[in-house]
Amino acid sequence: MSAWRRYDSPLLPAFNERFEQRWGKGTAPFLDPEIHAQPLPRAQWINADTGAALAVVPVWTDDENNRSFATFYLPPAGDIWLLRPGSTDYLESPTTQHVILRNQAFKKAVDYAKAFIYGPDDHDI
Repeated sequence: MSAWRRYDSPLLPAFNERFEQRWGKGTAPFLDPEIHAQPLPRAQWINADTGAALAVVPVWTDDENNRSFATFYLPPAGDIWLLRPGSTDYLESPTTQHVILRNQAFKKAVDYAKAFIYGPDDHDI
């Protein structure tokens, strides 16, 4: 049985801390959807045995309509890794088509995260 568990509480502070350690102070606010007016999907897992963590979070550039989902891994010994699930880009807007594209991009990133955690054959856990 895997020690990885879903963590549905607010984003673990370690993601912000390690992100800013690696990429500079003030670079991490986008990691937490709760700070934005519109809630956005996010998923995270923690490994109770090792202290490792994994998160799928929405990210964007200066153009707040063009977004994607990033998958970040926190190894137990420190640092933060950006994993590459492939293209998870979408447009942010209230139209049904864009919401569907966002949900599809999120599902793709979550499936990738689950395969990273559980292996390619067991990611439906």
